[in-house]
Amino acid sequence: MNEHYQHRARKRFGQNFLHDAGVIDRILRAIHAKPGEHLLEIGPGQGALTEGLLNSGAHLDVVELDKDLVPVLQHKFRDFDNFTLHQGDALKFDFNQLQAPPRSLKVVGNLPYNISTPLIFHLLAHAHLIRDMHFMLQKEVVERMAAGPGGGDWGRLSIMVQYHCRVEHLFNVGPGAFNPAPKVDSAIVRLVPHETPPHPAKDPALLERVVREAFNQRRKTLRNTLKGLLDGAAIEAAGVDGSLRPEQLDLAAFVRLADQLAAQPAHS
Repeated sequence: MNEHYQHRARKRFGQNFLHDAGVIDRILRAIHAKPGEHLLEIGPGQGALTEGLLNSGAHLDVVELDKDLVPVLQHKFRDFDNFTLHQGDALKFDFNQLQAPPRSLKVVGNLPYNISTPLIFHLLAHAHLIRDMHFMLQKEVVERMAAGPGGGDWGRLSIMVQYHCRVEHLFNVGPGAFNPAPKVDSAIVRLVPHETPPHPAKDPALLERVVREAFNQRRKTLRNTLKGLLDGAAIEAAGVDGSLRPEQLDLAAFVRLADQLAAQPAHS
């Protein structure tokens, strides 16, 4: 295998490889991996972050979808006994197979835009295993995650991520840090799962359902968008004004609506 094998970025995988040494160093400092820790890197690409993560002494599992990159990565990191490679789709990856104790896994990834949201929802389902997550994402996705109520960025992604995690928008990264350069700015976000959610729902699956229904038609009032789940009286009973639009409600109000739904005869 040629050490200088050039892998061309694949459009269908949404690949943009990170090459800026200053940005790589800044990300590694943010992750702050230590010996004995357990890291999971999703989509290592050509291994720009991987080497620094391995040099920390932490054990690193990586999940890579692109079969062509697997031999490149195996060859490049063959001398590290703290490196384990899994070829497959991170969206279908069973994180339980890593046998990580609760709240121990540090997850890292330069995530392609086309899978970033579903992958984050997949990871939130395993939040009990995760200590923290550091992702490179499209800047507008990070802004949505970190948003507060009242604006156009506040929606399903903001609410469900903030239900499970503390969100920190760390810094932005320009297109020039990647090859090929994407057409958009990127950003690094840190997500730290709450030990106890600040507003625990009786049934998080019902919270997800209420939020999805509410934002399906975000310009309509809650009375209209939630009518298939909760009538006007039930919305009022949750302490919520049914004439508001969904973006005007905070996380706590959505949890009250979900708990109201959980208390209805069909769900209790």
